[in-house]
Amino acid sequence: MLSNMNIPLIYLNDHLDALDLDAALPQLSAQRREQVLRYKHETGRRQSAAAYLLLCQALREHYGIDTPPHFEYHEGGKPYLDTRPDIHFNLSHCREAAICAIAPHAVGVDIESVRPLRESVARYTMNDSEMEQILTAKHPGLAFTRLWTKKEAVLKLTGEGIRGDLKELLARHQGIQLQTIVSADSRYVYTLAWPSE
Repeated sequence: MLSNMNIPLIYLNDHLDALDLDAALPQLSAQRREQVLRYKHETGRRQSAAAYLLLCQALREHYGIDTPPHFEYHEGGKPYLDTRPDIHFNLSHCREAAICAIAPHAVGVDIESVRPLRESVARYTMNDSEMEQILTAKHPGLAFTRLWTKKEAVLKLTGEGIRGDLKELLARHQGIQLQTIVSADSRYVYTLAWPSE
């Protein structure tokens, strides 16, 4: 069991093309299988199934839970386990990878593919200081993705969802620990968020 652990554990799968979706579907709860099958394309189905399977692995390894978990949802849409609300987790996926964070306290995680900068999107979501960081960076798309994953991980930690003023989001949430990782090949970035002690 996870206890007295400050930094959440991460489970990551960045080989989604190797996932056998037909073999994975029976391992999912009926609830998750229905959600996975809502995706129109197999890529989205693989991503969603992979994230859930990472949670299953974490629950099995740290809590001895072998049954596929069923989710309930907080008002802001953040999932929790209906039978074990004391176990905190968060899932995310992008084209390149799926990720699960698990902890004995609230946690948020976001993973995003690195794409070329779309300045209009950046200006809508970033404040002046952040825009300067992005526009002066050697790789503006990567710089934007780093900042975006921080913001989304905070929103997933708090359960707020994407609404309100995103520009000053990080300034409003000073008491949150953030850890941002760029994949070795710079294909994706993820940020982990958890409360300060």
